[in-house]
Amino acid sequence: MGRGWRILARVSRLGTSLLGTSKRGCPCSGVLWNTEAKKSLHTSPKMPPCDFTPEKYESYPYAHILEVQKENLSPMATTFYQKPLLLNQGHMQWLFDFEGRRYLDFFAGIVTVSVGHCHPKVMAAAKKQLGRLWHTSSVYLHPAIHEYAEKLTAHLPGSLKVIFLVNSGSEANDLAMVMARVYSGNFDIISFRGAYHGCTPYSVGLTNIGQYKPTIANGFGCQSTMCPDVFRGQWGGSHCRDSPVQTIRKCSCAPDCCQARDRYIEQFQETLKACLPRKIAGFIAEPIQGVNGAVQYPKGFLKSAFQMVREQGGICIADEVQTGFGRMGSHFWGFQTHDVLPDIITMAKGIGNGFPMGAVVTTTEIANSLAKSQLHFNTFGGNPMACTIGSAVLDAIREDGLQKNSEEVGTYLLLELAKLRDKFEIVGDVRGKGLMVGVEMVTDQESRQPLPAKEMNAIHDDCKNMGLLIGKGGLYGQTFRVKPPMCVTKQDVDFAVEVFHVALSRHMERRASSR
Repeated sequence: MGRGWRILARVSRLGTSLLGTSKRGCPCSGVLWNTEAKKSLHTSPKMPPCDFTPEKYESYPYAHILEVQKENLSPMATTFYQKPLLLNQGHMQWLFDFEGRRYLDFFAGIVTVSVGHCHPKVMAAAKKQLGRLWHTSSVYLHPAIHEYAEKLTAHLPGSLKVIFLVNSGSEANDLAMVMARVYSGNFDIISFRGAYHGCTPYSVGLTNIGQYKPTIANGFGCQSTMCPDVFRGQWGGSHCRDSPVQTIRKCSCAPDCCQARDRYIEQFQETLKACLPRKIAGFIAEPIQGVNGAVQYPKGFLKSAFQMVREQGGICIADEVQTGFGRMGSHFWGFQTHDVLPDIITMAKGIGNGFPMGAVVTTTEIANSLAKSQLHFNTFGGNPMACTIGSAVLDAIREDGLQKNSEEVGTYLLLELAKLRDKFEIVGDVRGKGLMVGVEMVTDQESRQPLPAKEMNAIHDDCKNMGLLIGKGGLYGQTFRVKPPMCVTKQDVDFAVEVFHVALSRHMERRASSR
């Protein structure tokens, strides 16, 4: 047995023997795990077949691309990987780089490609409209806008029937903030710590991840409250989440009583009493936090929080920018998984499968209050191209059965990833619903300390080199974000999980050999 695995055995908090059961009572042998891991260390998993042939790359050389990136583009270091990936073409769940290498995309352009890269139905609709009319602005009527409005509202419950079309999620959240303040006559809005709602001057006040905060005054009238994170937060146990996989933290709650929910609601109530006036404008929440790493709240939390906000005169906003359009699997919208009905919904990203588009949907009453207060106008929002593409995306979700696929393949993905959590001490949590998944990495499961950035980057790069693209997030950059296009298959999942397993095995070997 290798020195690395002997070290790993020593740090096991339950002190189990490598010849006995694993740390969670699994009858698998540590010797077998070591053998399997070592076998896979120097072999890359076989990628599923793909019948698409990309075009030959004929643009700038890679070196020149890097020069332009350095000299002419934003100095913010946002590109992934030690050697940034230069992409050339995409097809459904696949991406191809400038040298023709194929990658399985499990990040979907930051949870934006909903039905697949260059989906044939969406492409056909876009090409047809491209040859007919690109832009008119909303001072004229055009059937594409009205057809899309009818299609979208057909997917919305209750009195959520009035649509304001915009260009992005940040812009949608900006408008939602204005609506909440105008309608309620109040100013203060609450959001969770760890939330990401945009980087525009208004929406950045609702974003509570430090690296996105400017060093100038911002966020007037925005108040953060504790995120009810059942893995990293103060409270949480093994029955809290609406997910096929629960946290390894134990709890003694009765089936109908979640102590974590109750404790977090007490904290929410304390924020309302101590940090805000008696009347507020509203509360905004992602049904599952996206940039923070697919963080989920205890079941029933949002329902109680919505009630408390409304009692103080506020309205409730669901940020569906990442969770909407069937990605949750069991429901079309993330808020439906919490059994709540918001007053305003904001959406973007998957709405246009990568085409710049966003929307705010609300009630007639709230919409009319804005109309009485001001003229709201958006030059590009709801242009014929965007609405045609948006309609084609809705058609593809229905015709291709992508919501059902998200539920079935997403559940399979979560359960397979959970097996890796049971094998590797550095996998702290696997969570999510449908194809909105987070894998939180730790130095060890007992301390739950975030895995350092250097180690995260090494695993991330290793996955890319084997053909798998995943994202990163979390307050400490400690969570892998796994959110593929909704067209992925179980065969794709098998490959992705095998790649991740190999990357983790290699990392543990490196870690052990460095001690």
